[in-house]
Amino acid sequence: MTHGLDLALLLGAGVLLVAIGAVRFSTRLGVPSLLVYLALGVALGEGGLGIRFDDAELTRMLGFCALIVIIAEGGLSARWSTLRPALGLASSLATVGVLVSILVVGLIVHFALGLDWRLALLYGAVLSSTDAAAVFATLRRLRLPPRLVAALEAESGMNDAPVVLLVVLLSRNAPAGHPWWYDVLLVGYELAAGAAVGVLAGIAGRFALRRAALPASGLYPIAVVGFTVLAYAAGAVLHASGFLAVYVAGVLLGNARLPHRQAILGFADGLAWLAQIGLFVLLGLLATPARLGDAVLPAVVTGLALLLAARPLSVAVAALPFRVGLREQAFLSWAGLRGAVPIVLATIPLSQRVPGADRLFDAVFVLVVIFTLLQAGTLAPAARRLGVTAPAEAEEIRVETAPLERMRADLLQLEVPPGSRLSGVHVDELRLPVGASVTLVLRDGTGFVPDPYTRLKVGDSLLIVAIAGARDETERRLRAISRRGRLARWFGEYGEDRDD
Repeated sequence: MTHGLDLALLLGAGVLLVAIGAVRFSTRLGVPSLLVYLALGVALGEGGLGIRFDDAELTRMLGFCALIVIIAEGGLSARWSTLRPALGLASSLATVGVLVSILVVGLIVHFALGLDWRLALLYGAVLSSTDAAAVFATLRRLRLPPRLVAALEAESGMNDAPVVLLVVLLSRNAPAGHPWWYDVLLVGYELAAGAAVGVLAGIAGRFALRRAALPASGLYPIAVVGFTVLAYAAGAVLHASGFLAVYVAGVLLGNARLPHRQAILGFADGLAWLAQIGLFVLLGLLATPARLGDAVLPAVVTGLALLLAARPLSVAVAALPFRVGLREQAFLSWAGLRGAVPIVLATIPLSQRVPGADRLFDAVFVLVVIFTLLQAGTLAPAARRLGVTAPAEAEEIRVETAPLERMRADLLQLEVPPGSRLSGVHVDELRLPVGASVTLVLRDGTGFVPDPYTRLKVGDSLLIVAIAGARDETERRLRAISRRGRLARWFGEYGEDRDD
């Protein structure tokens, strides 16, 4: 038992490290990393190393768990100021656009491939969801108008909710026993209730984390992720859309002034990468390479129907109430990337043993590989040809502590406690060594940048940046002043460690 666990950990760690290394490799080649992960899963499967895995239900469950994390990260990193102007368009693309896409793809594949209406509509439903991971990873490298990027990102975060509901409805084997309009009302309820649950979870998280004094900064990122998972679970228990609840909660939490916000975003980003790697490798394991050759023709036919007819028409219909130019509509049509989400959704009819579901899974797998490879590399040229680029738009800046590590510097925090001789000392009287500087003072809940004449007070919290070679001397100087005041050296106090 222990030996088997050790081997599983060895294999898992190896796959994870190879996948992380593949990110740099795929970025240099311009190949989406998700394709590398899928290929890695296929190489580990029965067509490669011989690991046999065919549990569609387990894949669906783990896939949903991964999507929760990926969608949560998308919500946490979305800026409300950018998202708000595009919210109407994104909502229309995620609802009206999804419905039009399903009908158009279903109609074309029904006649072109001779599929029955149920399976044809399943093709359309499974492929109508754009992939959050693929969209986030690709668009953030391009300089585009904020409204365009926000519409695509919000659509990819929101359209999973209605699509999952529709795929589940179409995958039912037993007759529903109620009229069609009941299903329409059910979908409407689940979306509205999911949004409400997300709002409640987000507000509760903001209230709790702003007031909670957790003993360790590392607990805040875990708590935020916990609230997003809580949103999904509460939505599912109430028969609402858990995915929409996750995205809404993530947006509310990501735009709140929470403690350790950058640590939260960094943790969520790393967790999303881990979820993507695990999900894509698992989907690659589930694929059967021997069957994929027969799926190429259906995949190409379906992909062309989606790319040339369904997506442009769905964008045109969804954008009717909004002022979206033809160039922007064309780019929105071309940038509707498909990734792991359609493959995960294809496991739903597969786990329900819907007739033809195995062919559906194979076709979707091949389609995602082919069209992701073709589309992702053409987004930048397409944006330039359509004239929708925004060269003057500033690239997104992620602030983190990693640059301090590259500069071999440390960030020190100093509190001025009661009785400390630091109280009353001016900043320039600290006489910190070259390479150290007081960058921020927090006083009575308000932060400000000090000048040389700022007088320190009891209760002040100082942030000090010091290069590695100056850190020890900085700490000694601060200890000396805390013990004997600004004239510490006159009294022979140099801040050395002591036992008393």
